[in-house]
Amino acid sequence: MYMDQLGVAVVGYGLAGSVFHAPLIAADPRLRVAAVVTSSQERAEQAQAEHPGARVWPSADALFAEADDIDLAVIATPNRSHAPLALQALAAGLPVVVDKPFAVTSADADEVVTAAERAGLPLSVFQNRRWDNDFLTVRGLMDAGELGEIRRFESRFERWRPTPKGGWRELGEAEAGAGILFDLGSHLVDQALTLFGPVTELYAELDRRRPGVQADDDAFIALTHASGTRSQLWMSAVAPQLGPRMRVLGSTNAYTVFGLDPQEDALRAGRRPVDGKQWGTVRPDKWGTFGAGDDLRTIPTVPGDYPAFYAGMAAALLDDAPVPVDPRDAVETLRILEYARHVAGPAEP
Repeated sequence: MYMDQLGVAVVGYGLAGSVFHAPLIAADPRLRVAAVVTSSQERAEQAQAEHPGARVWPSADALFAEADDIDLAVIATPNRSHAPLALQALAAGLPVVVDKPFAVTSADADEVVTAAERAGLPLSVFQNRRWDNDFLTVRGLMDAGELGEIRRFESRFERWRPTPKGGWRELGEAEAGAGILFDLGSHLVDQALTLFGPVTELYAELDRRRPGVQADDDAFIALTHASGTRSQLWMSAVAPQLGPRMRVLGSTNAYTVFGLDPQEDALRAGRRPVDGKQWGTVRPDKWGTFGAGDDLRTIPTVPGDYPAFYAGMAAALLDDAPVPVDPRDAVETLRILEYARHVAGPAEP
């Protein structure tokens, strides 16, 4: 059975590894979860139950010392360890996928890209929100010329979480890659750059609104693209009312949609893309609104497709296709995030 499948090692089995990466890897017919790295006994048992036959290693060192049956390493650990572990995997001769953000600095990310190029090994970054239903819908409208010239792109990831849930993403320091800018901002900036290209101007605001948090939990970035489009990006853990997920204003029409792509909630609830049910779809009452002035109508939302990322990685490894996300794109996203933090100054409590 395994002869036709590539063995994938998932390094880290917290939220990212267990909810996002491993289920999507297992859903691809050309990939299998062959190994998991976790020092937690509870997570080790969870991994073995969810992926029978997978070996569990207590450390990345132990895995990389005996990686003969591994064809791809996926780095799904806390942000500050992304670049060091990616370099270690490349040194072991393994292609690599790194969860977002690629690293905690663009210099670290550049080092990983250079190492992969020198080794001649595929490297990609898990920017899964390129396969969100709203993003795919907007991209389709743009490709069809339905919006005209895009003048303003508004995009939000907002939550109402007045009391921190805990964990390093909320309570850690910004220098370690904690905070909402590097978490949700990695997605928002990547989407804006993918749609509208290079940036010529940037404005940013960063704040710490909740007692006890060490990094930003409320942020705003305004980008001016070389194309002339302006992107306005909001990310917040303290939004009592949520704005539109996306509002795209073109010269002929606009598109507005509320609510998040359902794929994350489905994965968290234990659903899998291969369960025989529709995947990534939303009900018609969740569709977005398209048009201009009084001529408005709801239009179908393109289904989200997170499985496309690992299908792309399988194609890169087996068919010599390009990786699904160019790591240089992720380096540029990091440069934007770094500059946003610089121009906004320290987030104040």
